Amino acid sequence: MTRFTKITASIGPSCENINTLTQMIKAGVNVCRLNFSHDTNDVQGAKIDMIRSVAKNLGVPVAIMIDIQGPKHRIGDFESEKHYPLKIGQKFILDSDSTPGDETRVQLPDLDVIHSLNIGDRILLNDGKIELRVDAVFDDAVETTVMRGDEIWSRRGFNLPDTDIDTDILTDKDKSDLEYAITKEPDFIAVSFVQRGEDIANVRDFITQRTAHPIKIIAKIERPNAVKRIVDIANASDGIMIARGDLAVELPFEQVPAVSRRILRECRKLNKPVIMATQMLSSMVHTEFPTRAEISDVANTAYLRADSAMTSEETTIGDNPINVIETMNKILAYSDKDSIEHPYDWCNIENIPENDWSRSVSSMAFLNKASAIVVFARDTDSATQISCRRPDIPIIAICSDDVIANQLCLSRGVFPVCDRYLFGQRDAFGAAAAFGIRTGKLVIVDDDKISLRTLD
Repeated sequence: MTRFTKITASIGPSCENINTLTQMIKAGVNVCRLNFSHDTNDVQGAKIDMIRSVAKNLGVPVAIMIDIQGPKHRIGDFESEKHYPLKIGQKFILDSDSTPGDETRVQLPDLDVIHSLNIGDRILLNDGKIELRVDAVFDDAVETTVMRGDEIWSRRGFNLPDTDIDTDILTDKDKSDLEYAITKEPDFIAVSFVQRGEDIANVRDFITQRTAHPIKIIAKIERPNAVKRIVDIANASDGIMIARGDLAVELPFEQVPAVSRRILRECRKLNKPVIMATQMLSSMVHTEFPTRAEISDVANTAYLRADSAMTSEETTIGDNPINVIETMNKILAYSDKDSIEHPYDWCNIENIPENDWSRSVSSMAFLNKASAIVVFARDTDSATQISCRRPDIPIIAICSDDVIANQLCLSRGVFPVCDRYLFGQRDAFGAAAAFGIRTGKLVIVDDDKISLRTLD
């Protein structure tokens, strides 16, 4: 139990075979993310079955996270496959006309987007390489001025950093994907392009109307408006993913580290796990070793006490996804042991009452130099809340249900195990022994009872 920060690995073509996936889980994967923007439902379903099978064979809990595409907006097609240059100062029209575009205009297929735009709003294309300023808004078109120029071509995605879009968080594709996904009983659903807490409530309603399976919802923070409403969104969700890629397009890139820190602190107050995502080890798509900057980025995820670091292309299309996980595991494990960044972290979060029970648990463990905290977990709440106080000793969560064990795979410092005998007997000593802890003191949490016992 040397690593507290969890690893969320995106699963794609490079690791869609049982041998590679087995080695990745052995190397430290805690959560497997499946991006439903790609592949058909039956292909994704086969991956879920394979992950469950590998986890069962290895005898370890592994969570499955379904990442739905969300309302990703794209412009229409141009007259040919060639690229059109947009120059600073020129006028450019975005309209609802499906006629192929040229150097003066192109289709913007979504009328709800056109109707949401206001004069002065920015439209960013090609990952922010092109910036358009809205000069006029009509019923079926907007007129813009090019503020930052580059080449443009068919079906480019765009970002709207200044605009609240009055649209359903679930597209028709998302609804179809969710209808299928919930039949596979995933542990988490990650929702893209969240703007407000109401978006999460709508997704939760969609899910609960179709299944009684307790799926948790992760809100992906990708837009400035979501950052402004982070407390509202975090309260509505079960966890947060900081999607730094899209954030760095819609926000000035120099703000992203500070914004990430603020989100982390707010979520810890609210007892919500946080995933740090995007380009953690991106150079390792085609190289054996990470850059020095990437090593620092992964280490900082541990120093900031995030719950999980996430891989993307490194494991989906990378040359050696096993090496990526082994590398991330080494960096996080070493960094987790360095507590110099946050001494007495359990007492340093603002707005947590001194008599808060989870703070008291962490304080008791620290003051008595406990070897571990053992939680008999009827649900995920107690272990997650203690995790958010960030004690520097392991939290062993004994569960009687596989779903609870899987979902606790996301929480920092929580080591879940599904053992119905240990749970039924309330055998804290047996639980500790299962993790190699045979001496020292244990803080034991069982419903509303907190006790201290000595192993010696």
